[in-house]
Amino acid sequence: MAEMERITSPQTGDSCIHVKHESGLEIYISEMPGFSSVEALFGTKYGSINTMFKQRDDEEYTVVPEGIAHFLEHKLFENEDCDVFALYAKTGANGNAFTSFDKTAYLFSCTKNYQASLKILLDFVQAPYFTQETVDKEQGIIGQEIQMTNDEPDWRVLFNMLGAMYHDHPVKIDIAGTKESIAKIDADLLYKCYYTFYNLNNMVLSVAGNVKAEEVLAICDECLKPCEDKGLETVFPDEPETVVKNEVYEQLPVGTPMFNLGYKCDDCYGTERLVKEVTGSIAISVLTDDASDFYKKLLTEETINDSLDGQVFCGDGYFSVIFEGESKKPKKLREELFAEIERIGREGIDEKVFERIRRSTYGSMIRMTNSVEAVAMSALNLAMQGVGPYDEIKILSELKSSDVVQFIRDSLIPDKSVLSVIDVPGGNAFESGVE
Repeated sequence: MAEMERITSPQTGDSCIHVKHESGLEIYISEMPGFSSVEALFGTKYGSINTMFKQRDDEEYTVVPEGIAHFLEHKLFENEDCDVFALYAKTGANGNAFTSFDKTAYLFSCTKNYQASLKILLDFVQAPYFTQETVDKEQGIIGQEIQMTNDEPDWRVLFNMLGAMYHDHPVKIDIAGTKESIAKIDADLLYKCYYTFYNLNNMVLSVAGNVKAEEVLAICDECLKPCEDKGLETVFPDEPETVVKNEVYEQLPVGTPMFNLGYKCDDCYGTERLVKEVTGSIAISVLTDDASDFYKKLLTEETINDSLDGQVFCGDGYFSVIFEGESKKPKKLREELFAEIERIGREGIDEKVFERIRRSTYGSMIRMTNSVEAVAMSALNLAMQGVGPYDEIKILSELKSSDVVQFIRDSLIPDKSVLSVIDVPGGNAFESGVE
């Protein structure tokens, strides 16, 4: 029998059902009465960074070409005797999929016939079909996709930064790989990766919206094929604490110079990572607060326009804080941020400012609980991190300004920063505004 538990958030009162299915699959079901839509995601903890792995009975690690996780995602939609999107069209569902650095997920959304659509999802993800002929064809398609993304300035500014930040960790490689790496992919390699990472013990199903748990579990009992846990182990190269270089510059056809200023931080896992992620997100909000004197000064001096933003970028073996936006004076902006970070580390954060930002962020999280898509995605993401579905909002509710100040002191270190700039053709943004 499946192990079932109801998990409830003490902060919001929301709840979901968690099941460790006898097949090995982790299942999260968020019943949302009164909503008309359904969102379902079937994901595996397998992304672009997972290029080296072995199972319990393997003597040596397997190393595979970069981009193979994304390649496999494309190919899994092609079954031997049907087209998955044609099947979804019959049920009225919208199907899709994505591959990120640390996960691959297949999903659908619908307002009717969710049971039929869920069967389609579970069936095709468990039924791989690869031939060398179709692999060869896909190499050309994905090669074009790689070229297109390489021409995107916002993509380039990020990956230029990651390449300057990480010496060896595969997070610095484009999710889709390179034309050279995908040329090494064949059907046998795809099957090897599929049967390694698409083991149900390495996967999560998240369903939210107008559903009934007993109906979802009945479909799971019917469709899921039991899997032996083969002791999957993924490893990454030893990554130095230092960055490769502090600056990287490129010119592309953009209207205004754009930048990423990233800080390389110590990586961590599980609950520790989630605490650090929440704390880092609030630190970014404090530093980019458009009501602050600091932000107004940057605008007045025309160091930025109103695009200054940031994100915590983290996963297995990597953690960074990234500030991003547009600036004709990116080096001056960097120096201003360095100074403001040093000031906050020394003087602390005004409690009223901190509480306003914390409450605003808390409110945003509460609003997301009224989105079927957000609830399903959040449950999947948090489960794959090894934490509970409501841990994030609990951490935020308990966060103190001193925690944020300590994070800023410990993590935002100038020597471990990288400034990546995409300039206009013929521009000199890398020199403008430098004293």
